[in-house]
Amino acid sequence: YQHTRLKPIFRGTAAMAQRFFALLVLTVVLGACAVRPPPAVVPEKPVAPKVTLEQATFAMLPGWANDRVADALPAFLRSCDRIERLPANRSMDVDGGSGTASDWRPACAAARTVPKGDERQARAFFEGHFIPWRVSDNGKTDGLFTGYYEPQIKGSLTRHGPYRVPLHRRPPELVMVDLGAFRDDLRGERIAGRVENGYLRPYADRAAIAEGALANRKLELAFVEDPVEAFFLQVQGSGRIVLENGQVVRVGFDGHNGYPYASIGKELIKRGVLSRHEASAQRIAQWVAENPTEGRKVLNVNRSYIFFRVLEGDGPIGAQGVALTPERSMAVDRVFIPLGAPLWLDTTDPRDQTRPLRRLMIAQDTGSAIKGVVRGDFFWGHGPEAYAAAGRMKQRGGYYVLLPKASTR
Repeated sequence: YQHTRLKPIFRGTAAMAQRFFALLVLTVVLGACAVRPPPAVVPEKPVAPKVTLEQATFAMLPGWANDRVADALPAFLRSCDRIERLPANRSMDVDGGSGTASDWRPACAAARTVPKGDERQARAFFEGHFIPWRVSDNGKTDGLFTGYYEPQIKGSLTRHGPYRVPLHRRPPELVMVDLGAFRDDLRGERIAGRVENGYLRPYADRAAIAEGALANRKLELAFVEDPVEAFFLQVQGSGRIVLENGQVVRVGFDGHNGYPYASIGKELIKRGVLSRHEASAQRIAQWVAENPTEGRKVLNVNRSYIFFRVLEGDGPIGAQGVALTPERSMAVDRVFIPLGAPLWLDTTDPRDQTRPLRRLMIAQDTGSAIKGVVRGDFFWGHGPEAYAAAGRMKQRGGYYVLLPKASTR
């Protein structure tokens, strides 16, 4: 049947017929290719963060001989005050690789015998009681190191004149939940909210509180002039309020509303307002001040809101519950690094990118934005110089954790 239907078409040579069939086959093949769906692309699963420790020696620590490690000893002793109060069998970290509190106590006892400021004995103490371990995330030793500081801003204990922006006490109904108390694999994770009908519900976010969600409840701790200064005070977690009579009131973290931190710098980069190298605290504050209406909306992108309490004595107080030491205390992700551990930091100085910043630090704080294995936040102290350094610090680098020889690793 097909032969008789096609026969009248081929009145030329046999070669012409062959060419026709060749074109017909090619057309069918190409048509099949056109309609065949592309192979499915299976996205790669993200690699979960994992601490990898490689044993080192003090001679391998870049710049170890050049630091004055005696300056870090007072900070370590403050951490020892907390470590010595822990139950003896309490694991210092999530997976138990950093030993228990009892493993750290001999080092703490020895630290108390070192004369204050004695560099030779301080160095002998650290080298004699600890082993340095290179920290990596699945083998990657490079990470991000930022800085924070203790803001100092003008304020008042009453709302009047220019002082209109409130800093709030922790509301009594706010419930803070340490998830690590329920499951070991959630150590370091926290949520917050309010209980309604037997269920924990989300609390008011930053925008709702700015619109008056806490108004008329007498929760105002102090009032400041600038909403941007109040915002950065919350980001830092503590600060100093200088009253009109010159008195200084130190305030510190006393809870949060349970929402994760969102970076305003990243939001402005995303909007094309700032480039990546421009996104310092100083430049962000300038942009918000120059664009107050849009600036308030951008600030509300960070739904997290911090509540404060008045601090007495030394401060500010870190997550370990001890006063922080300028340029010796560091915030870390406690899921991976034990609080109280000495850390050898190897990065660059934000004040001069050509200079290394290598020194002995103590892990004494955490932060909602400090997530990851090789991740740290360098505490610079207070004042203009600390603000300038912290606001510009976005350095790449790495670190070593010092673990006691008595630990089981």
